[in-house]
This record gives sequence, structure tokens and C-alpha cells, in this order.
Amino acid sequence: MLSASFMASGEAGTFPPPLLPKHPTVEHYRALSERLNMSRYFLNSFVIAGTVTLVSTLLNSMAGFAFAKYHFKGRDKLFNLLLSGMIVPAQVTMLPLFLMLKTMGFVNTYVGAIIPGMASIFGIFLIRQFVMAIPDSLIEAARIDGGSEFKIYRTIILPLCRPILFTLALFTFMGTWNDFMWPLIIMTDQSNYTLQVGLASLMGEHVLDLELMMAGSVVTIIPVVVLFLLFQRHYVRGIMVGGVKE
Repeated sequence: MLSASFMASGEAGTFPPPLLPKHPTVEHYRALSERLNMSRYFLNSFVIAGTVTLVSTLLNSMAGFAFAKYHFKGRDKLFNLLLSGMIVPAQVTMLPLFLMLKTMGFVNTYVGAIIPGMASIFGIFLIRQFVMAIPDSLIEAARIDGGSEFKIYRTIILPLCRPILFTLALFTFMGTWNDFMWPLIIMTDQSNYTLQVGLASLMGEHVLDLELMMAGSVVTIIPVVVLFLLFQRHYVRGIMVGGVKE
């Protein structure tokens, strides 16, 4: 992909396909900035993915904490009901969700793109499994010392869950950043397109510029790669801790 983005037009489609460009060029990256409003698409993607990541991580951690450490009537049945929702394909819910948001006036807005990702069953499940490993005695000691439930969540649960929170946040950001279908459905104004939807507009009906598409793909994955490199230590730790049970 990276190599093809520096090839001259039509070079990537030759047979056999070349591994490296014969005459490297950056013309396709210049064409991206000329044909697309890349800065606007970047902003839209960052706002949507960043907001979804922050809100989803907060709500999922609260719900996971509640399901793990609070004993209320119907807790297990409610949690099992949530898990059963994971078998429902996301595509099945898109039409009713779109109609509901249209009625609320959220079509072609950031809010409409953000609402579906504000919480996830997988995120709640992941946090719950991690919090269950935290000793109840630690929470009881905090309650005896007069700590409120929110203070316990903020000062004990969140710091201890930092590895899994980073892992979940990275998963959420990557999923939202790479999402194509929902932004395509909810956004009708081209100025509100995300990067994925904007790049799709480069595809012609009869002509496909492979090198230009590869250049767009490289630009799209750069933020995700940078985030992964920055938080790699936390991500690996979260995977290792979450996967080991005593």
C-alpha cells in the first residue's frame, strides 16, 4: 500500500505488479489535497472518533463496575440479556436507528454520528471481567472510610483499570475511525464527511485510480498507527492482564 502510493498512475495495475515504484512520486498526495477537503475530513473524523472514545470509555467503565461489584435484583439476567445482543448484526439496527435520529433532528450532525457508539456491550463485558478481579475488601475499606460510590469509582476503580481502559479506548477509536457505513448513512452534507467516506468519493464508476486510493489509505491509517505506538505499552499490558485469570 505504501509503495503503491508513490507509484506513477497506472503502474500498480500492471502485471506482474511491481514491488517498488520505478520513479517515486508524491503527485497522488498532492492530488488528495486538491481534490478533497482533507483538513475538514480529518477534523470530522477526529471529533467523532475522539468523542465516541471518551464517552464510551466512561460509560462502559461505569456500567462494567456496576455489573461487577453491585448486587441488585436481576443483575445476572440483565447482563445475560446484554450479551445476547452481541449476536444481532449491527446492520440490522441501522435503519431503525436512522429513523429514530431523523425524528430527533440529528441527521447530518456530529451528535447523530456519535450516539450509536456511546456505549458498547463488548466494552461493558470487558470492563466487568477486569473489575471482578479487584478484591471486594478494597472497596469495602473505602466505604468504611466514608468514601462515596463515585469517589470509589474515581480513586480506586479507574486507576486500577487503567490498562484495560487504554486497551478499550484504542479498540473504540480504531473502530470509530475506520467506520464507513454509519457516517455514510447519517451524513448527507459533504462538509461533514469523515475520511473514510471522503476517500470513497474518489472511486469513479468506470475508472479506479489505485495509486490515489493507496495514498488516501496511507493518510487514513497514520493517526491509528501513531496512537498505537504511543499507547503500545498500556495496550499490551491490558491484553496480558485481561487474559490471565488466577
